[in-house]
Amino acid sequence: MANRPKRFIAALLLGITLLAAGSSLAAEEAQKINLNTASAQELTSLRGIGDKTAAAIVEYRESHGTFKSVDELVEVRGIGEKLMTSLRDQVTIGTAAPANAPAAPKPKPGS
Repeated sequence: MANRPKRFIAALLLGITLLAAGSSLAAEEAQKINLNTASAQELTSLRGIGDKTAAAIVEYRESHGTFKSVDELVEVRGIGEKLMTSLRDQVTIGTAAPANAPAAPKPKPGS
């Protein structure tokens, strides 16, 4: 019986730690630039990306569809392996729902 409070406290501390880690990851993801939604102006805020390269990223996205991976950046004119590697921690492709996932139901008027 004496172990119950210790186990509870240990479980509580573990839960708090996991919650804090999850919040930290979510905040880090929120600070990244989404390659699939960012404007050319937003893209120029990235280290190593100027106006021409930002426009090339947007043009690539418009002609090839959304980025499936950050690694796909090397396909954009003006971005090589070295620049793509330096951008990896600054960008995300976001978390899109799978194409076959059901859409969320719309709320009924007045609810």
